[in-house]
Amino acid sequence: MAIPKGYRFPIEFDEAFPQGLVMVGEVSPDTEYQSREDKAMGKPARQRVDEATGKRQWKVTVTDPDQTNAKRASYEVTFLADVQPVPTTEEALPGMRPIELEGLTAEPKVAGNGEFKYQSYVFRATGFKAPASAGGRSTPSGKSSAASGAGESTAKAA
Repeated sequence: MAIPKGYRFPIEFDEAFPQGLVMVGEVSPDTEYQSREDKAMGKPARQRVDEATGKRQWKVTVTDPDQTNAKRASYEVTFLADVQPVPTTEEALPGMRPIELEGLTAEPKVAGNGEFKYQSYVFRATGFKAPASAGGRSTPSGKSSAASGAGESTAKAA
C-alpha cells in the first residue's frame, strides 16, 4: 500500500525541532492571490481554507536554530484554526519570541530548482503550546534540560 500524496505525518515538536523555534514577526492570515483588478475594485483578499480540515489558514515566519544551512533556516509554518492563534511566550528581542507548537504535522515535499533539489517539509500546527517551565526545555526523558545538565548542547537526531 502506498502513502498518498499530501499525507501529513503527525510529529512531536521536540522531535522535529530539538532546539525549538523562534517566531519572527506576527501571525497573519494566509490569503489567496489577489489580482490587480480586484485590488483596484477594492475587493478584500480571501483567507485560504485548508481542504483537509476546513479550518482557516494562518501563517508565521519562523527560524530554526538547529538548521546549519542559512538559506533553509527560516520558513513559514501554517496554522489551521478557526481564530487567529496567539503566542504564549514573551518576546526575547523586539519582534522575536521562542515558541512551541501543538498539533504539529509534517508533509514531505521537494524544494529547490533544477539540479539543486532537496527534501523539505510543509509544517502545519493547530496552535501554540504553553512553555513547560522556566527551568528549561523538556528532554525526551521528561526532565528539563537545565535539570538534566544537557543545556543547549543537545545533538540533532539523524
